[in-house]
Amino acid sequence: MNQERYSDIRRINYLFSEIDALYHQASLKFGMADSVLIVLYTIFDEGDSCLLSDIYKKSGISKQTVNSAIRGLEKDGILYLEKHTGRSKKAVLTEKGKDYANHTVANLFEAEAQAFDTWSDWEINTHIFLIEKYLKCFRHQIERL
Repeated sequence: MNQERYSDIRRINYLFSEIDALYHQASLKFGMADSVLIVLYTIFDEGDSCLLSDIYKKSGISKQTVNSAIRGLEKDGILYLEKHTGRSKKAVLTEKGKDYANHTVANLFEAEAQAFDTWSDWEINTHIFLIEKYLKCFRHQIERL
């Protein structure tokens, strides 16, 4: 692999790290742990409830970390767990949780939307297309390891 490709990879990884740092900065502003922000964000993105299995898949964090965040949110009265089907469970926001989400992660969604409002539809669609293409190709390479 040539040096230019390594430079591209370093730049891309740096940019992803900068994005992660912005989410961390948001979690600090909201006074919550990163994992709590991610779990609450994932639930809010689904509406007022979300299957635990979907939180695990969509959040990208470990089951143990998700479960720890959920226990804290339960203790604070932000959400409760509800039996779904079989052994699956669903995290459901309480009224207090909905209000909390509307004052925290809803603002984060709005910040993301405002950032994308500066882009054209073509730029957004191209960005999504390229990320999906990279993900598919990278996934294939990881499977080959």
